[in-house]
Amino acid sequence: MYPQKELLKEKQIKMKNKSVKLAITAVSTAIVLAGCGGLGKMVKNSNQVTYEVTPKPLEMHGDSVLITINGKYPPKFFAKKAQVNITPTLKYGDTEKEFKKVSYKGETAEGEGTVINNASGGAITYTDKIPYSSDMRVSELMLKSTASIKTKSKEFPAVKIGDGVIATPALVMNDDKPSLGSDKFTKTVPRIADAQIQFVIQQSQVRSTELSKPEMKSLAEFVKNGQSKGFIFNNIEISSYASPDGEERLNAGLSERRAEETANYISKEFKKNKVQAANSTDFIKKSSTPEDWEGFKKAIEKSDIQDKDLILRVLTMYSDPIQREQEIKNMAKTYTVIADKILPELRRSKIRINAEEKSRSDEKIASLVSTNPDSLSVEEVLYSATLTNDMDAKLNIYKTAERIYPNDWRGANNAGYVLMLQNKLNDAKGQFEKADKLSANNAVIKNNLGVVAHLQGDRKKAEALYKEASASDNNAKYNLGIINIKNGDYSMAVTNMSGTNTFNAALANTLAGNNDAAAKAVEASADKDSAIGHYLRAVIAARAGDATQVAKSLKAAVSKDASLKEKAKTDLEFAKYKTSAEFISALN
Repeated sequence: MYPQKELLKEKQIKMKNKSVKLAITAVSTAIVLAGCGGLGKMVKNSNQVTYEVTPKPLEMHGDSVLITINGKYPPKFFAKKAQVNITPTLKYGDTEKEFKKVSYKGETAEGEGTVINNASGGAITYTDKIPYSSDMRVSELMLKSTASIKTKSKEFPAVKIGDGVIATPALVMNDDKPSLGSDKFTKTVPRIADAQIQFVIQQSQVRSTELSKPEMKSLAEFVKNGQSKGFIFNNIEISSYASPDGEERLNAGLSERRAEETANYISKEFKKNKVQAANSTDFIKKSSTPEDWEGFKKAIEKSDIQDKDLILRVLTMYSDPIQREQEIKNMAKTYTVIADKILPELRRSKIRINAEEKSRSDEKIASLVSTNPDSLSVEEVLYSATLTNDMDAKLNIYKTAERIYPNDWRGANNAGYVLMLQNKLNDAKGQFEKADKLSANNAVIKNNLGVVAHLQGDRKKAEALYKEASASDNNAKYNLGIINIKNGDYSMAVTNMSGTNTFNAALANTLAGNNDAAAKAVEASADKDSAIGHYLRAVIAARAGDATQVAKSLKAAVSKDASLKEKAKTDLEFAKYKTSAEFISALN
């Protein structure tokens, strides 16, 4: 019996130990479940969390892809001790690009994060951007979330919240416009001669003493020499006056006779030199002023007459010429000075001869710039460059201008302009820097240095230079519009490109939502029949909801550039048309 009792006792001990182990296991399991049960419930119910991303599809904006996520955690979802980290991730090809990580936590959770109330839930508001690369056009935006309580953590199922990136702004062309320093050459040069004949009181005869004055002799020489030089005489202006003393009616007739007598003298001078008038029907233009109160006022203002201020007040106070004259005559002593010094100068005829001197012919200038450029003015040298389309010839001419007229900035600048068009960027930069030393703060030069900076990849420097130049150089204003597109400021790009019909101007209006203006600009642009022109036309049509035009334009684009076929297939501008028969046919 003894062995049997021992065996029974041993069996009872084992059963007791097993019960203890089971109890310990149960307690441990309960503890574990208590520790991570909140996470399990959150993971299980993660599909109750809502997310909305904008823009949708995503868009390239400036150099970046900017996203805004608005979400909602429902009531009773967020465990009080839990912390959730969310990380939006853009997946493209074998690459994953993470946006910034943000944290949310329950009311009693440790660590950093925005608090989400268990009872009422809470909102998610998230904004971030990442640098854009062309591979991102075909991509997925995933939202990864990890929940944790102390050292325990669980991952939520990744949620897809966006597809692809629209990259239409990347179509922008680097067609920055350099600026020429323009010449001031004119086909004819204005030539003007002025003179004045004085008259004796109450008389209209042109006296010989007046004709012998130096200014009248110069006038006669002008007519004589102008004839020999081939001047074109356009007209003669004669303005005759009477002084504001005496009866107005008599003065009216007097001033008219003075104009007539002056015209007779000039006519004789022209006939003597056999000058042909350009406009024979209205060659001499005569005008007369009976009482020259305006001339009187100016003469008084310039004089040192003692009662000058009083006289000027009289002119202001009285508009009636008779009363004016009487008030001034009442100043007996002063009026004597006026009669001797002021009034005689107002009895006159002013003569102006308007003529033009022909410049050298285009043929002569083109010949001289090659054979004897030193005989040409700087304006003629610069102008001669406009007479050829040969870029090397233009460059030689501007280099010639730089040699003969080294202090004129236009030679160096314009040589740089040609070098820019020849894609010799470093050489062009050197020329623009020379010009800048000759003419600091010159808008034309600043614009050109901006073009160099932009094409060398320094967008900030280019933007600063374009801004400085844009007030007075239209090319700089347009170029600033290119920078605006690249910076994502489409409305400002539209403003700066206003009045131009280029591909970029059409693109700016497209991006700004101005479909009608965009369509007009692309139709008027030099790229209207190019592959990329047709492609932009398709984008404009897609945004306007015109499926037929989308297909038509894409077909034209692909016929000129087959590589655009694959681009169109993955371009989210056409997302809602991809399954249409017209779209599929256009790309096949």
